[in-house]
Amino acid sequence: MRKLNTAIIGTGFMGRVHTEGVRRLGNVEVVAVAGSSDASAKKFADSIGIAKSTGDYRTLLDDPNLDAVHILTPNALHYSMSMAAMKAGKAVLCEKPLTMSAAEAKEMVKLAEKKKLPNAVCHNLRYYPVVQHVRQMILAGELGAILHTQGTYSQDWLLYDTDYNWRIESKANGALRAMGDIGSHWMDMVQHLTGLPITSVCADLATFHKTRKKPKMAIQTFAGKKLKSSDYEEVPITTDDYGAVLLQLGDSAKGCFTVSQVAAGNKNRFTFEIYGTKMGVQWNQEKPDELWIGRRNEPNMVLVKDPSLLKGAAAGFADLPGGHSEGYDDSHKQLYKRFYAHVANPKAPVEYPTFADGLRGMILLEKVLESSKKRGWVNV
Repeated sequence: MRKLNTAIIGTGFMGRVHTEGVRRLGNVEVVAVAGSSDASAKKFADSIGIAKSTGDYRTLLDDPNLDAVHILTPNALHYSMSMAAMKAGKAVLCEKPLTMSAAEAKEMVKLAEKKKLPNAVCHNLRYYPVVQHVRQMILAGELGAILHTQGTYSQDWLLYDTDYNWRIESKANGALRAMGDIGSHWMDMVQHLTGLPITSVCADLATFHKTRKKPKMAIQTFAGKKLKSSDYEEVPITTDDYGAVLLQLGDSAKGCFTVSQVAAGNKNRFTFEIYGTKMGVQWNQEKPDELWIGRRNEPNMVLVKDPSLLKGAAAGFADLPGGHSEGYDDSHKQLYKRFYAHVANPKAPVEYPTFADGLRGMILLEKVLESSKKRGWVNV
């Protein structure tokens, strides 16, 4: 596989996660980083050993040796940056949610298809080994017909009104915050695993902190708890702290899930439960190597990640032997590995979520928002 060059656009929490994940691949070099200013870009680049940095991402796109870019900026910039990169002939891996609207996402899908460029949205949570084991179980019919699914994505990093982040602001993030940031992951996951599309939703969104204390200086994600009261100014808030959604999957399966960024004690608790006519499964991202498997007339069991015990293609998502945990960073690496295999070889299979998946996610988010405003069911 030939050596590839990529650039990181965005110098926050996800910039570091993506840089470290890409470097683990071995055949991809992070050659440049772009930030909101020359100073922020250079500070990040120096901290992680990247030679080239800039405050203007567009200066990177003319480089004929650059194969791809990672777009890890506030959501409001995803569309313009992705379109510019694709027009310059670069493959694009963009964070989720993909855009600010389904209309923007449609344009990105069209341009990617026209230019025949690899394109991905970063739904990395699909790529835990035991999660892929669940997918293989469902494909093999082991759960039977899917009856219902349920779960949550709960965090507490915005519990206090002194907690702040750019995601809170609708101008940078869009109308949905908790639902857009983490609800998009949950909806993508349940459709990926069951193979069933979400066909209708009934949602209720809530903003518990009508005002928050905004820091007077820039801070990284999850860093707000370190600030003092004198470092804030009070601002009004319109984005959601919490959301609950009833849903239908396919023609007959049912489901429900909640998202919260104000759930005390939950750092990153993403759970799903899927129940079929033969068997049920439960998974919790905070215990990523464990999968609960439930049966009606046989003992329940907990499967612990071991590639020799994973079903079919799921074994290919584990790079370490049993007893060696693979977690959040590894899920990123597995997505990047498949994306860059396709960048290197256009004939390679597309084994990663694309802009089309991101478009589907944006349509669902808009329907969730419509449902909450309407206070009733909405078809997708």
